[in-house]
Amino acid sequence: MIDFSLSLFQNARNNTLVCAHRGSSGANIPCNTLASFKAALEQGADIIELDVSKSRDGKFYVFHPGMESAHLLFPMLLSKLNSKSINRLRFVNQDNVPTLCKINTLEEVLTFLKGKCYINIDKFWIDIPGITEIIRKTGVEKQVIIKTDTKEKYLKQVLKYAPDLMFMPIVSEKDEITDSLCERGINCIGAEVLFKAENAEVCQREYIESMHRKGRIVWVNSIVYNYKAVLDAGHTDDISVTGEADRGWGWLIDRDFDIIQTDWCLMLKNYIKTRGNKD
Repeated sequence: MIDFSLSLFQNARNNTLVCAHRGSSGANIPCNTLASFKAALEQGADIIELDVSKSRDGKFYVFHPGMESAHLLFPMLLSKLNSKSINRLRFVNQDNVPTLCKINTLEEVLTFLKGKCYINIDKFWIDIPGITEIIRKTGVEKQVIIKTDTKEKYLKQVLKYAPDLMFMPIVSEKDEITDSLCERGINCIGAEVLFKAENAEVCQREYIESMHRKGRIVWVNSIVYNYKAVLDAGHTDDISVTGEADRGWGWLIDRDFDIIQTDWCLMLKNYIKTRGNKD
């Protein structure tokens, strides 16, 4: 259970935090829906990751851009549709059968998750001022984790519109930016790291320990969205749920990563509980 009287850093140092990638989905419950977020909370998710799309008329929805054909069996991008058309659409399940799940607005989802868990808003960069406005409107500033890559155009907008929100840059192989972000006045609480091999700087205990000394956390992804896109040197959900959890999740926990993003929330929570978590 998350203690919101503590900082994210304190919560993460007490326990490895589990982030449910797009909620917990499967069977007749599609990802990025209220049903998937409710399921993730039931499974003990500490953080829920969600994606944001923007309609043609400027309304924000919880949906992964570009996945319309897969998740809706619909040929057009939401960005080409107005909100009236989007409100009529429904998700399909894993067998491509229509469900009753609609595409929720970002405001609806943030209101539902208020006070329940941390929230990672992916695709924040599609409209930093617009999404920030909704975060503030719904009063979830203390729960939301925002991330972008290290492009200067995004960092300038974060500094202008959301310098107080918990921010993590997405860095690959080597971190050369978190110190400078803090110096610029951005509330940089850590980094999301991507690495192809075990010798990468960002997965060494020395790097992670140095981040902890600075009061920052390190986020890693065990998810597999494409087996050709290596995010964590192969220490993945796939091997973890098929009999090699020690080589998958266990390796990440032993390196002392603070947050693991997974598609198998309950199994990871149970694994952490069984192995005893942090030293």
